[in-house]
Amino acid sequence: MDFEEFVLAAPVSDLADEPAAREHADAVEFRMDLADDPLPALDDYDGDLPLIATNRAEWEGGEAGDDGRIDALAEAARTDGVDAIDVELAALTGEGGDGAEALAAARSQDTATIVSVHDFEGTPEMAAMAESLGEACSLGDVGKLAVTAEDRGDALDLLRVTHEFSAVDAPVATMAMGKAGQHTRAVAPLYGSRIGYAPVDPGNATAPGQYDAATLRTLVENLQ
Repeated sequence: MDFEEFVLAAPVSDLADEPAAREHADAVEFRMDLADDPLPALDDYDGDLPLIATNRAEWEGGEAGDDGRIDALAEAARTDGVDAIDVELAALTGEGGDGAEALAAARSQDTATIVSVHDFEGTPEMAAMAESLGEACSLGDVGKLAVTAEDRGDALDLLRVTHEFSAVDAPVATMAMGKAGQHTRAVAPLYGSRIGYAPVDPGNATAPGQYDAATLRTLVENLQ
C-alpha cells in the first residue's frame, strides 16, 4: 500500500465485517484496541481489502492500555495480511519512545507506516500543525493529523496546511473532527489528503464527525 492515490479506509473492530466494506472502501482499518483477540483474527484474515492495523492508545482516544500495546502492533506489522500500521507520533518521540519497535517491525517487512497525531481539544496554530505533520512525515510513509474544529476558520487552517504539504509532495492524511470540521473529510482529499476514514455503518464511527463510507465515497468522487 503506497498511498499514492486517495484511500478510503473503513474502520472495523471485527474483520468479519470486511465484506460489507468492499463496495465503497479501498482498505479496512482494523482497530485492534476495540477487538477481541486481534492477533489471531489477523492471522486468520482472508478478505479482499488491504489492512491498516491500528492499536490506538487510551491517551490518544483509543482503548488500548500501554501494557503490550506496542508489542501487539509490532506483531501485526509482521503479519502477512497487514499492509500498513498506524503508530502515534507521541509513541515515537515521547518519553520511552516505545513505538520505535513497531516502526522497525514494519520496515523489516516493507509494511507501510502511518504516523499519527490526534488533538481532541481543538485546532493548534498553523505553525504547530505544520511542525507536527512534518515530524510525522519524517518518521512514517504518511503523516496523519486529526484536530478538532471549533469553527470554519479552524477547518480552513487545516486545509491550508494540507495544501502546503501536498505542494511539496509530502504524503499526509488530514481531517478536522467534530461538526464544524466534518466537511473537511470530503474536501481535504482535494488539497492532498491521502486517507479518509469512514465506517460502513454510521453507528460504528470511531471519531467525531465521520461520514459513512457510502456517503464519503460519493462526496469525494463528486468533488473531483
